[in-house]
Amino acid sequence: MKTLTNLTLLFLTASLLSGCGIQSIPQSKNQVEASLAEITNQYKRRADLIPNLVSVVKGYAKHEEQTLTSVIEARAKATQVTLDPTKITPEKLKEYQEAQSGVSQALGRLMVVSEQYPNLKADTQFRDLQAQLEGTENRITVARQRYIQSVQDFNNLVTVPPTSWTNSLIYHHEKMPQWDVAAEEKGAVEKPPQVTF
Repeated sequence: MKTLTNLTLLFLTASLLSGCGIQSIPQSKNQVEASLAEITNQYKRRADLIPNLVSVVKGYAKHEEQTLTSVIEARAKATQVTLDPTKITPEKLKEYQEAQSGVSQALGRLMVVSEQYPNLKADTQFRDLQAQLEGTENRITVARQRYIQSVQDFNNLVTVPPTSWTNSLIYHHEKMPQWDVAAEEKGAVEKPPQVTF
């Protein structure tokens, strides 16, 4: 009788522990950190491409110094802002997003300048760099989507029962901040694009 009680108790404990989040919560947190590291990796790739792109444009558009300077300054500012995935706060994430947003806006102005120079657009080195930059922007978008999904999965684990009970008893993790568009970009993103022919 005592053996049967012990076996039943062991079976109930094992079934409760199998769905309680003992492993899934730390695995999900690790996935969030890896996703954020991938975003940082892609931003680093973009920052590495910028000096090459600027030097090619400089040769063609000497009087566009202000635009080129703003790209270089935005890159410098963005590379100074780092984000530790283990100590992420909404404020640090926002600061990081704003720095990267500045690079995106400066690169957009640089692409507009390049449209004014047909010889520049025809230059193979410029076209190659532009294609690499476009590919990197696509990779950044994919990395952000993966980060958003991993944060959502983690937040679900720490806030939805039964795994939230394990979190409350053992881990004590807070919800992680979600990726958002920088304030200055929000207006541009929410406004529909104007198409003129």
